[in-house]
Formats: sequence, structure tokens, C-alpha cells
Amino acid sequence: MTELIPAWVNGTLTPVEKLAVHQQGLRHMAVSVFLMAGDDILIQRRALGKYHTPGLWANTCCTHPHWGEDPLGCAHRRLEQELGITQTHLVYRDHVEYRADVGGGLTEHEVVDLFVGQVEHDLPINLNPDEVMETDWINLTDMHAAIAQNPTHFTPWLRIYLSDHAHKIFG
Repeated sequence: MTELIPAWVNGTLTPVEKLAVHQQGLRHMAVSVFLMAGDDILIQRRALGKYHTPGLWANTCCTHPHWGEDPLGCAHRRLEQELGITQTHLVYRDHVEYRADVGGGLTEHEVVDLFVGQVEHDLPINLNPDEVMETDWINLTDMHAAIAQNPTHFTPWLRIYLSDHAHKIFG
């Protein structure tokens, strides 16, 4: 099934196939979720079968809304599909835009709705192995240090979020 996501073509928001969006570097809608337990952030390592950035660490969940899907509903849908997490209260934090080369001739040029949720460390997680290979809890200071030491272990967007938008997400 072709997945259509909202992208801007000639200044008009229109449904475009997800892979084509990334191949053409089109500006498109996205959501990113950061689940927190106190000062710790739940991060995920992307499955090796992902078509871009496989095996890299990312924020809790990030995805693209389907055409006509609202961002909050999309965030909840993907938390459940990727991590088996349901019934989490998410708070909208801000709207940011970035552009990043994600390898293989693909580009993420995203207009992102950011959501944060407060949870417990013992939150039940049921990984979808097609999406996520592992998760971990890490505090913001340690994540900054880990990215500084091994930036290529982390997705470009997570590095951008921490360098340019941490105050909007965690502030």
C-alpha cells in the first residue's frame, strides 16, 4: 500500500508518496515524540530494515502523519505501532522546521509538531521489530555527551533537535 503524506509542492500542501518526498527532498509534515521519566528520555534504536538511518538512535518516536491525519492522533498511532505504548498523555510543545541529509540520496525536510509525555520508567513497551531494535533511557546531559562522542550513532534529526531546539522540547 502506498503511504501518502502531506508535502508542499509548488507552495500547495498535497498528498505525496513518502519515499518520493524523501527522494525529492520535499518539505513535508512530521511529528516527533519525546517520552520522559523525570529527567530521563526514552530513545529508540531504529530497526536495521528501515530504508533510511537504520540502526541509529532517535527520539522516542518520529513519523509522518497520513494525508488528513491530525498530528496528535499520528503521534499516538505511531507510539502504539512502534513501541506498543498506549494511553499516554502527550503535550504539544512547538512547531519546528529542519532539513537533513539522511543518506542514500534521501533528504528529510520536515515541518515537525513536537510532543512530550511524562511516563514512568517501568512503562510497558512492546517493540515492533520491523521498526525498533531496542530502547534505552538516557538523561539529557548524558545524551549530549554521547552525541558529542559518537555523532554518527544518532539520527541527524535527533542531533538537530538537541543542538537547535532543546529549549523548546525540554524547557
